[in-house]
Amino acid sequence: MRFAKMHGLGNDYLYVYGEVPADIETLSRKLSDRHFGAGSDGMIFISPSKKADFKMRIFNADGSEGKMCGNGIRCVGKYVFEKGYTDKRQLAIETLSGIRTLDMSVSRGKVRSVTVDMGPAAAGGEMELSVDGQKVSGTPVSVGNPHFVLFVDDMEKAPLLTLGPCIERCEAFPEGVNVEFVQVLGDRSLRMRVWERGSGVTMACGTGACAAAAAAVRRGYVRPGGAISVVLDGGTLQIALKEDGTALMTGPAEWIYEGETLI
Repeated sequence: MRFAKMHGLGNDYLYVYGEVPADIETLSRKLSDRHFGAGSDGMIFISPSKKADFKMRIFNADGSEGKMCGNGIRCVGKYVFEKGYTDKRQLAIETLSGIRTLDMSVSRGKVRSVTVDMGPAAAGGEMELSVDGQKVSGTPVSVGNPHFVLFVDDMEKAPLLTLGPCIERCEAFPEGVNVEFVQVLGDRSLRMRVWERGSGVTMACGTGACAAAAAAVRRGYVRPGGAISVVLDGGTLQIALKEDGTALMTGPAEWIYEGETLI
């Protein structure tokens, strides 16, 4: 099986153009392992779609299927354009969260950045959880997949590794949840770290950045309108929230290498 390893701000996946094999859970766990496999946050399969230009399916490092990945979908656009599967610079991609549209910035035949219409980022009111014997308050957000955003004063002291997995498995979220720890840097800037459902700590999370921005606006920490810079471990994404709640995410997509595995 041929694959390409790509990343969006360090959020790396193995990309395959073709149909999803029957043993995908085992395969994704095996190839995603950073010691005994190629090493990644999961696998993304790209195929033709009857509803859009292409379809993407996402499988996390633990074998579970994800609904949407903001960093991953940017790489899907770069993959199909630079591999010659399309010459369109605006694409519609079918996901389990619905159809998402891409607008690619291209220079000299290479995709330099991608803006993704992520759909609505719907932030709810403050929610209190009882987790691991303590009360935790945060903001639930849906970006086609579930998020729980916690605001902290000092990111260096955020309990990402301890509290993140506990909230992911909290009974309030029977299907699991992505957990974002967010520090407000200014009225247009946020610092975010993430514990991703099914993958653990990742360098970046596109839907998480949209969730962080939506939660920050809902809580009054940043002003609505214009782009919000979300600084992640792997780099910075620009998130613009429209009046109807739609999130537009702009960021890079990069190749790492291509390879072949015997399965």
